[in-house]
Amino acid sequence: MERTMKTTLVALALTATVAGGVDAQEAHRLRGADVAIYNLAGRAEVRRGTGSEVVVRLARGGADAQRLDVVVGEIRGRETLRVIYPDDEVIYEGMGRGSNTNLRVRDDGTFGGGGGGERVRIRGSGRGLEAWADLVVEVPAGRSLSLNVAAGDVELDGVDGRISVDTGSGQVTATDMRGALSIDTGSGGIRVTGMDGDLLVDTGSGSVVVRDVAGRDVTVDTGSGRVTGSGIRADALRVDTGSGSIELDDVTSADVVLDTGSGSVDIGLTRDIDRLDIDTGSGSVTVRAPASLGADVEVDTGSGGIDVDFAVQVRTVRRDHLEGRIGDGQGRIRIDTGSGSIRLVRN
Repeated sequence: MERTMKTTLVALALTATVAGGVDAQEAHRLRGADVAIYNLAGRAEVRRGTGSEVVVRLARGGADAQRLDVVVGEIRGRETLRVIYPDDEVIYEGMGRGSNTNLRVRDDGTFGGGGGGERVRIRGSGRGLEAWADLVVEVPAGRSLSLNVAAGDVELDGVDGRISVDTGSGQVTATDMRGALSIDTGSGGIRVTGMDGDLLVDTGSGSVVVRDVAGRDVTVDTGSGRVTGSGIRADALRVDTGSGSIELDDVTSADVVLDTGSGSVDIGLTRDIDRLDIDTGSGSVTVRAPASLGADVEVDTGSGGIDVDFAVQVRTVRRDHLEGRIGDGQGRIRIDTGSGSIRLVRN
């Protein structure tokens, strides 16, 4: 009788936990070298896994958590996990009051990439389906993962593989990654610390921090937000921001292109370059380079002075324009600002 009572109490406690919207974890396994996950609302943690399968540990939250359906199956040749929300109004407390995002969701629970679907609104408060799913995703080395989250923060740590993260709203952080990493968020800051491989970062609105990255191609694109970084090693480095400053230090790259619609640019180079293109609609530009720098130089400012801390064989010089050659002239430097000073100085 005592044992029966204990069993009943445990069952009642579990039922109360689920009904109250507190985390109740469940595990799902995805086979194959390339998998995808779709979840409208909730945090996601992606970390290194073992074995041959991607393991997704899911914890439901919210008063309506048990109305969520989790479906695993193949879509277009790829094993896919989808969290299905049976409502077009979803309440996710993690967004905070007053926050909301809209998107179209297909009948199979997938979203993004075109292809239609019904419109769903996710809000931080109000009336609707109060439910979300927090995920812990364990990824074995060498796998490809596409993680799609409409609203919620994403954290990646120590994963070795081809990882793509697409989130409509939320912060994304990545630490000690290997392979290839693509991060795309409509709104939210992005921080990458430690990446061995190609990196693509794209945010509609939010600051970007990139540190200790080594890859062939490193690309950062933000519609609005400051971009900072250090310890970047890349064959090609591209940074584009519609509005916001660019501040980079300890950059080792032969091919660098920096573009901001409005904002200052400051970059410290550790080696000679083949190409350096900098364009800002409004803002000062400072380039710090080693004494061994050699390049054909053309700098132009609509309003502001020009200061070059290198010996220059001058072809053309005016208050707002300079053309000439530094050192062996093997590289190419082009700097243009609509308004602001230009400084090319030695490290």
